[in-house]
Amino acid sequence: QVLPLESGGGLVQTGDSLRLSCAASGGTFSNYNMAWSRQTPGKERAFVAAINWYGGSTTYADSVKGRFTISRDDAKNTLSLQMNSLKPEDTAVYYCAAGTAKPRAGAMTYEYDYWGQGTQVTVSS
Repeated sequence: QVLPLESGGGLVQTGDSLRLSCAASGGTFSNYNMAWSRQTPGKERAFVAAINWYGGSTTYADSVKGRFTISRDDAKNTLSLQMNSLKPEDTAVYYCAAGTAKPRAGAMTYEYDYWGQGTQVTVSS
């Protein structure tokens, strides 16, 4: 099974950009659909973006469309999330997750089985 490990979180200001990375070990990275989700205290984990196993399909939450870009590098077993025009409401712990390879990049958190520990992103106003 694959084990995701997130990095790249931090404290930024409104309008800044930040790039999150997820290194996957323990499995064949290219066999998995991958996704980013986020969670704030007291709320359920929310879907952010997903990419299918060969990178031909991506899905985004409405709240991040046009600002965030998900990508994968199978040669490096790495998933990325480029976040631009950050807003205070983007503040959350961001999680990387892997799920069964499917043609469609699913937007439901239950479609992903293997989760990382998360990385904190804080956007100050």
